[in-house]
Amino acid sequence: MAIPTAVQLYTLRKETEKDFEGTLRKVADLGFAGVEFAGLGSYTASEMKQLLDELGLKAVSSHVPLEQIKNNLTQVIEVQKTLGSEYIVCPYFEPEGEADYIKLIGVLKRAGEMCRLEGITLCYHNHDFELDKLSDGRTALETIFDDVEPADLKAELDIYWLQKAGQDPAAWIDRYQGRTPLIHLKDMTTDEEQFFAELGTGGVDLEAVLTKGEAAGVKWWIVEQDASRLTPLESLEISINYLKKKGIA
Repeated sequence: MAIPTAVQLYTLRKETEKDFEGTLRKVADLGFAGVEFAGLGSYTASEMKQLLDELGLKAVSSHVPLEQIKNNLTQVIEVQKTLGSEYIVCPYFEPEGEADYIKLIGVLKRAGEMCRLEGITLCYHNHDFELDKLSDGRTALETIFDDVEPADLKAELDIYWLQKAGQDPAAWIDRYQGRTPLIHLKDMTTDEEQFFAELGTGGVDLEAVLTKGEAAGVKWWIVEQDASRLTPLESLEISINYLKKKGIA
């Protein structure tokens, strides 16, 4: 089966603030099969599930702030179950030093085990700074995935931030084969700015990434455009049309 494509709704944060339902309808019309949440706006989980069912969209995952994962995980899990989502993603972590990563790993271990026991999968989403090396020579991202059991923590690899850090995204997918159910698909401009680009318009080797999907056990491709010089919907249309031409979406 083809790996389905979702959109990270952070891309459409201004649009969903104004009209969440109308924005989701446009997402469905573009041909996306699912959405990754970054909040539900004014909707309850049950109201959102009803809307998604009406539109034929799947709740793939939710980006949940680390503080919520630490302090309110039971409720977070219940929301995911209501939405029909299988994944909770820790989206961002801002360390002040190496000791903060040790604390983070402790949180991820506890949360990951709790999620697993409830039938939910915890994932960690990277940026570029986790590719900095720690005192033992490993990158922070390697340390996170080495020190938390694979059963309790999966990866949501963001290929833009890997590329920004000078890494090969396809090699990271190979390295964590079977542990990368979610992949953030992004492109990057080839100039010095290295700005976010619509898929197929930049310099990231998307072909190398997309060909890894099935063997690596990727369950969802997730398109995210953190910022765009176009409107977010125009940006997403270019990206999904690229995937359609590749036979992906």
